[in-house]
Amino acid sequence: MTTVPPAPPAPPAIAELSADEARRIALRAQGFIGTPDRKGGVRGVLRHLGAVQLDTISVLARSHELIPYARLGAVGRRTVEDAYWTDTHAFEYWSHAACILPVEEWPHFAFRRRAYRGRPHWGHELPDGAYDAVIKQLTAEGPLTATELGGAKNGGEWWDWSASKVAVERALMYGEVVCTERRGWKRVYDLAERAIPDALFHDELDDRECLRRLVRLAGQALGVGTRTDIADYHRLKAEQFDAVVADSGLVPIRVEGWDKPAWADPEALASEPRGRHRTTLLSPFDSLIWERPRTERIFGFTHRLEAYVPKPKRVYGYFAMPLLSGGRLLGRVDPAREGTTLVARQVSLEGPKAVRPMAQALREAAEWVGCDSVRIERVDRPELAAPLVAALE
Repeated sequence: MTTVPPAPPAPPAIAELSADEARRIALRAQGFIGTPDRKGGVRGVLRHLGAVQLDTISVLARSHELIPYARLGAVGRRTVEDAYWTDTHAFEYWSHAACILPVEEWPHFAFRRRAYRGRPHWGHELPDGAYDAVIKQLTAEGPLTATELGGAKNGGEWWDWSASKVAVERALMYGEVVCTERRGWKRVYDLAERAIPDALFHDELDDRECLRRLVRLAGQALGVGTRTDIADYHRLKAEQFDAVVADSGLVPIRVEGWDKPAWADPEALASEPRGRHRTTLLSPFDSLIWERPRTERIFGFTHRLEAYVPKPKRVYGYFAMPLLSGGRLLGRVDPAREGTTLVARQVSLEGPKAVRPMAQALREAAEWVGCDSVRIERVDRPELAAPLVAALE
């Protein structure tokens, strides 16, 4: 008599979230619902998010300053820099883009360092001995900027790097050198073996384990997301996500109105998001709104950085900052500063309910950056201009 093998166990039932539940889970995961973690401070924000994007643009402040401000309120700007860069707490590397990363994540990027070591040039040739010379100088004198290493440029266009700059950037990619801080926006380089704590300074994790951990961390930082959402967080490939998601600890889930499968952090599903919602202006580089399709799916809000769009084609302005209030994106403002005046060059509001939140956000941002007044130049809905000005008084 033939023995019939037992049927495989049924897959676990996939839970379903409403679109509103998914939105609130995402907000809590990103630190916008509940009491701000004052004790954890800026370092707590960085560890919670897992990556804070850097960018050269500075309007109100640089983006890496705006990220903790949006979650914690008016934390001192010097405090922000010190929290990132002192006590070997963080390092800079390529994640979603150029990002500040918690130092605990150093081992997780071994897969990327190995991949970079397998790419010989990236379009930059190096004279014989240039790489070794940079390492020798950092060993003897570091930490150093590219200027201190012999100059960053050859004197031509901005991409015309000197040999020492090419060499130190290559060493950064390989993981032999680390950017330990920004000084006047210049990277400060040091040997990784000096800058990374001994317990973390290794490439022992294989590629699969690196990817598994990064997928899990991205899922936790997002709360809930599609394959693209989660892979995009650390710029992983879709096939890399596919290879490890089953072992990541994230759980499959359906979300009302989402036309693609999703995964959620089980801890995010364990309790209902409760607490105060932040009212704040968001950096265009905030991880809450990194991916445009996700932002549209969750908030019904189209967000696009227009800094690199020709001025005549801009719709919302050079550095339009979305307004978050009550867990919704209610508008945006393109800010500037003139002395001690914060100038709202262009304000776009979703409706009358956005007037008071925008006024609150503008007042708080002005105070944070040392401005004592706010001037409104243009409102896309003219009938809301007078109420906005009145609300600012």
